[in-house]
Amino acid sequence: MPQTTIDLLNKGITANQTDRFRRGNVVRLPSEGSVVIGGDIHGHRRNFERLVAYADLAGHPDRHIVLQEIIHGGPEDDTGGCLSYQLLFDVIRYKLSEPDRVHLVMGNHDTACISGSDVMKNGKEMNRAMSSALDREFPHASREVKLAIRQFLFSQPLAVRCANRVWISHSLPADRFVELFDTAVFDRELRPEDCEKPGSAYLLTWGRRHSQAALDRLAQRLDADLFVLGHQAQTDGWCQAGENLIILACDHNHGCLVEVDLTRPWTAKELADHIVTLASIH
Repeated sequence: MPQTTIDLLNKGITANQTDRFRRGNVVRLPSEGSVVIGGDIHGHRRNFERLVAYADLAGHPDRHIVLQEIIHGGPEDDTGGCLSYQLLFDVIRYKLSEPDRVHLVMGNHDTACISGSDVMKNGKEMNRAMSSALDREFPHASREVKLAIRQFLFSQPLAVRCANRVWISHSLPADRFVELFDTAVFDRELRPEDCEKPGSAYLLTWGRRHSQAALDRLAQRLDADLFVLGHQAQTDGWCQAGENLIILACDHNHGCLVEVDLTRPWTAKELADHIVTLASIH
């Protein structure tokens, strides 16, 4: 079983790297079809299932889906270990079923797992919680499985750029790092140190509470009109956090998604009218 799991993760790595829409560390979607965007999942299996059901990729051959932050949250084992890696394995299977239309973007819990740094959620250090559960499920191969998980997370793209100038990523650099952020990270080979503070992938995935001035400058630097992000907790499942920013969350019962028509431009105000609550999906 451990080797089967490692093989699955390695297939997922290959699928991430060979996605036909990927250029460097960015997935570039054309001006056709649509993309379904979800926020942080954090082990919430039912919301993942709802995202999959809504996307209905089999019935919509020109539709894509973007998922993020699968790990750290959800069910626990008998000693409080985090079992979210089990959902990650199922998400990878989904990716393998449609490797050029299912896209996972790197989140801050991913960079923390890659770098081995502490990351807290609800008062618990999540890397330790997930590591202990892996030790119990794979007692003779947990080291190898953990390495394969880190390598899979590291293989994820950093962002999705749509031809209609919509930009999708987990977050954006915080205000004080807007000018310091090295946009070359999107085009060059990603390095492990990029996931450590103050590396470029770290800055991209950890920023919060952006001012409108910072969003406007990032729109210039990234050549985008509208940002759709996750990362920041949303009690209602989403919010419009700026003139050009929508934030989504999928890690609780009020989670939301949004579907973006790739054939036309959008404003945040327009996109806000297309938010779908996950609880409405059966």
